[in-house]
Amino acid sequence: MPDSRRAILTTLKQRGPATIAQLADALGLTGEAVRQQLLQLNRDGWVDARVERSDERTRTGRPATIYRLSEAGDHLFPKHYDSLTVSMLDAVAEEIGQDALTKILGRLADERVRTFGAGLRGLSLEQKIATLKNWYFEDDPFMDIEPADGGYKIKERNCPFLNTAMRRPALCSISVNALTRVLGFRVVREETFQNGDGRCVFRVLQDQPVDPDSWEFQLESQLTR
Repeated sequence: MPDSRRAILTTLKQRGPATIAQLADALGLTGEAVRQQLLQLNRDGWVDARVERSDERTRTGRPATIYRLSEAGDHLFPKHYDSLTVSMLDAVAEEIGQDALTKILGRLADERVRTFGAGLRGLSLEQKIATLKNWYFEDDPFMDIEPADGGYKIKERNCPFLNTAMRRPALCSISVNALTRVLGFRVVREETFQNGDGRCVFRVLQDQPVDPDSWEFQLESQLTR
């Protein structure tokens, strides 16, 4: 990203929403230079633009366009969500107990099943497998699915929860249980980021069908092959 655009984003982060004139004054640039950069930042989804109408503006001239960081733009700046998540998981386990943490992870797996599996009931395993490219992201280029002895292998190279999962592997129980219920067959991990494999490989065991409605959540460490 060009330095001028990065400077605009940084200024919006530091001072909040601003007009072209305010940004130009803060950065020592011409209004036209700032406008051109903002147009591109808006196209890229990093900033939002909104016309602000007020009584004063209505009386004195054209309403000003206010620019602010979009949600995506704000995520360009450092965040500590991973550390917060780890701390929350530990606090639940220590203050309420391991059983409470297991229930919370189970609830998250339930939500994943509701969100992703809503339209899959009645489909064959092959048809369900075909949808898994969207498990984390739309048409995920880092997920591959291939037939394997006794089922399928799902290879994931870009876990969106990696930083937290590396420190608290129990989080991966959500995916193992949710995939099992969505597909209707047992799913186990054969390779893991935690073991230094550089990816997670989930094996779908086609010889082990399950009833998604009666399946009870278990931590991955408690599941047996």
